[in-house]
Amino acid sequence: LVSLLSKKGKNVRFGIHPVAGRMAGQLNVLLAEAGVPYDVVLEMEEINDDFPETDLVLVIGANDTVNSAAEEDPNSIIAGMPVLRVWNSKQVVVMKRSLGVGYAAVDNPIFFKENTGMLLGDAKKTCDELLAKTITHYSS
Repeated sequence: LVSLLSKKGKNVRFGIHPVAGRMAGQLNVLLAEAGVPYDVVLEMEEINDDFPETDLVLVIGANDTVNSAAEEDPNSIIAGMPVLRVWNSKQVVVMKRSLGVGYAAVDNPIFFKENTGMLLGDAKKTCDELLAKTITHYSS
């Protein structure tokens, strides 16, 4: 999907939260193993300011690391936690198995924002279907 979109002139990047995954750095390793070029993998501090100029953010499996309550709700138990500010982009698609809460057990307000669409299901299967639809779109 990254390769196809890049060939079509789309600026595809990966934003990584410092504590995403089961241990720090895990997602960086997984992306490297998947062959994702290192120069499109950005740390949270590198990408957060870019979200207002971003057309689409695809969030795969994240919850707490993209939870706007950390910045918008001073009474939240995650208030002040650094997060990827994906909700500032023009459109967000969140891929998750369910609308369930993350590790912090806090509801995520971005799931209900007007610029967010939820794509529930298995991430691998959903990404494969998204790739197939994208190939079809660019083939016609």
